[in-house]
Amino acid sequence: MTTEGKPSPRERLLEAAATLTYRDGVNIGVEALCKAAGVSKRSMYQLFDSKDELLAASLRERAAAYVATLLPAADDGRSPRERILHVFAQVEAQAGAPEFHGCRYLAVQIELKDQSHPASRVAHQIKANLTAFFRAEAERGGAGDPDLLARQLSLVFDGASARAGIQADNLTGLVAPTVTTLLDAAGVR
Repeated sequence: MTTEGKPSPRERLLEAAATLTYRDGVNIGVEALCKAAGVSKRSMYQLFDSKDELLAASLRERAAAYVATLLPAADDGRSPRERILHVFAQVEAQAGAPEFHGCRYLAVQIELKDQSHPASRVAHQIKANLTAFFRAEAERGGAGDPDLLARQLSLVFDGASARAGIQADNLTGLVAPTVTTLLDAAGVR
């Protein structure tokens, strides 16, 4: 932030990138990003090497808030089963908002297709971290095959998020029973 409390050009660009790419997709043009941020193209290229780097930085910057709204606190005292169900309750709650377009990190990977793209690499890491959370909780909860369960939970998460994001389905009453069935089958306490 600048001294007057007004967001800096860098912060405005990061916000514009986050907002516009989530709403309109990653193919948003540099001109539209700069216009939304109130920043010249020259300034953007002084702050970021490329639009790709701006997108990656925007995703990285949003990661902490994403994790904070999705995952339970590390020391919340709940069982692994409850902690996993918490994540899906969060997705269900978020999916009810009219501005919900699914998981921004999944969307970026699907839209870009190029796994070496800087934004795709950031998105991949965030999604890998979620799977690692599921795996750790599955292991703590006594799952017979924590790796398989983590992959299954990630599949349900991404599918639920994507279907709700395109308004193909209402998640209410759908996700928790699905996850519960997986947790029961895996023996998670």
